[in-house]
Parts: sequence; structure tokens; C-alpha cells
Amino acid sequence: MIINFFGQACFRLQGDKSTLVTDPLDESCGLKIPRLSADIVTISNNQKEHNVKGLVDQPPFTIDQPGEYEIKNTFVYGIAGNQKVIYRIEMDGITLVHLGEINAPLSNGEMEKLEGVDILMIPVGGEKTLNAKQATELISQLEPRIVIPMYYQLPGLKIKLDGLDKFCKEIGASASEKTNKFKITKKDLPQEDIKVVILEP
Repeated sequence: MIINFFGQACFRLQGDKSTLVTDPLDESCGLKIPRLSADIVTISNNQKEHNVKGLVDQPPFTIDQPGEYEIKNTFVYGIAGNQKVIYRIEMDGITLVHLGEINAPLSNGEMEKLEGVDILMIPVGGEKTLNAKQATELISQLEPRIVIPMYYQLPGLKIKLDGLDKFCKEIGASASEKTNKFKITKKDLPQEDIKVVILEP
């Protein structure tokens, strides 16, 4: 699987059988809008504009509601929460959780549905999402193998968020170790310590 990050909550997950894009960017955010193609798109917050129409090729299968879905050997579980949807995604034998714009601790019921997460995509920039301290606390509860931060300040972003350095300091990671794509297989998942992966748009 190859994971790319485009800013805010927008990721592309390229698996063996399918490509999934989370929360496509809308031009109103101020960031560069990538031209992406996907088999599946997940939308975590229906209160916001997301640029699904900007995805090229055939229209993707779009998921914006809680429920269970299977598309091209990819399983997507939408979990409801306060006008937002959290997604548990199973692709290539790896379990990913995309928390969207959550801004409060998870309930016990939500935590149970997210047990066994391998890769956690979590907001860290505060404002209307979790801040660095809240994100770090949630990470210690969920115990993922890999953490990928999202929703933090980037050049050109029109809303004001905390920078990535606050989260890195809180969790004890280096902000200098960045990559523009992350390639991972099930056998490569860390077995002991949690690994923080910082992806550049």
C-alpha cells in the first residue's frame, strides 16, 4: 500500500486492488487541489464542501454515511459521531482508521469499534479538531502501530491551525523526518513501539 497526503484530511490510499481517497480538498481551503482518481471516496463531514467532482476518470463510489461497505476487496466501516463519520478501512490486510475532524474524546462504544488499528490518521492542529495534547492522549488509548498526523498548519491554508511542531513535541517525534509518500505492507508494521510518520503534501 502507498499512502499520500495532500493536506487537511485528504489522503490517497493505493492498494493492490483499489484506490481510496479521503475527504478530497475543496479550493476554498487555500491549498493546491490535486487531480486524483479513485475507486472509493470517503467523506467524514457533510457540513463541508469536498471536491469529489474534481476526481478524474469515472465517478468513484462515494461513502458519506455510517454503515458497512465492500468495494474491490476493500472494506469500509463508517462509524457515526456528532455530525461526522469516522472510518475504519481494511485494505491489503492492514487496518486504517481515519478520524476526520473529531474534536472530543471517543466514547467507549467508538473505541471498541476501532480496536486493533494498525495505522491511525488523526487531527492534531486544534481549532475545531483535536489539539496536540488531546491527540496524544487518544493515541495512547488506541495504541496504533503507526500514527499519521493531519489537520495542522500548512503554507497557503486559509484557516489558522497549530503547527506540526506542537504535536511532535508532545509525542516525542522529529518533525524533520518527512516523506512525500509512505509505502507499507502488513509484514512491515512495527511490532512494539508506535511509529509516527509525517507525510508532506
